[in-house]
Amino acid sequence: MRVDLFDFELPTDLIALRPAFPRDSARMLVARGQDPLSDKSVADLPDLLEPGDVLVFNDTRVIPAQLTGKRGEATIGATLHKRLDLRRWQAFVRNAKRLRDDDRIDFGADVYARAEARAADGSWTLAFEGEEPVELLLERAGTMPLPPYIAGKRPTDERDREDYQTIFAEEDGAVAAPTAALHFTPELLAALDARGVQRETLTLHVGAGTFLPVKADDTDDHQMHAEWGRIDAATADRLNGVRTRGNRLVAVGTTSLRLLESAADDSGMVRPFEGDTSIFITPGYNFRAVDGLMTNFHLPKSTLMMLVSALAGRKRITDVYAHAIAEGYRFYSYGDSSLLLP
Repeated sequence: MRVDLFDFELPTDLIALRPAFPRDSARMLVARGQDPLSDKSVADLPDLLEPGDVLVFNDTRVIPAQLTGKRGEATIGATLHKRLDLRRWQAFVRNAKRLRDDDRIDFGADVYARAEARAADGSWTLAFEGEEPVELLLERAGTMPLPPYIAGKRPTDERDREDYQTIFAEEDGAVAAPTAALHFTPELLAALDARGVQRETLTLHVGAGTFLPVKADDTDDHQMHAEWGRIDAATADRLNGVRTRGNRLVAVGTTSLRLLESAADDSGMVRPFEGDTSIFITPGYNFRAVDGLMTNFHLPKSTLMMLVSALAGRKRITDVYAHAIAEGYRFYSYGDSSLLLP
């Protein structure tokens, strides 16, 4: 399928540089089947779901995975995107032409890493020195890896350490936030509980590959980066009970959806899962696990635009995005939300 089918023009002033406050005051555009589009607020979510429906959240925690260091006189920038083992990470590197195998990079604050090898996609394996957990090293030397469309307009600051983290964040390992869940507050969760809407969590460590543009002209030629995820057996059993009792399973964010679909078999049963997934969902995909999706507005020609087009239909998503732009919705990671119930 042609990638340019998923393109659109976005006024730059609609790119959100800070989240709404309070978080659940963000706007939410609801697309239910072929009903007219409805302008709501995230705080309205309990009224849009039925008792017994289940929201599925990603409990990954964003680590300060953006690093700047020195290799001799050369400045080296690194964005970690996938953990390989306790001390080794795959990283996208800026100024990579100045890096060679076995070079030592000084990231400051007594944090050092060896450049082990360059991969075919241009990323590098970095091996961190010492015995301290890498997470502690990153807390000292790293910054939050804001998406390029935000970082290019303002510097990362201390406020982002809280803003770019969901209230479900528990499992260290993401280098990008599961942004649909940024909208949730304790007050919204209490309202969902009162409505009888249940929630489950899984873990998918979002990689920096989520921000990479699709450079191919055809979706068949695009290679997805792998991300590690886990759904335990007890969670899978509870998720499988949702449809059995006639309720809906609604993924909060494309990361939750991608892991659920990776774990589901052909009958729609969610199986326990632990490992890498590089699932690439485009129109024509047969969804097996999910009945709906809450998600932010995505970049043109991105894999996530293809995913939402697969779920709701490309024509429907074209209408959703045209409406969102006309009505001044805020886009991308810190932006507003949509609820897709096909």
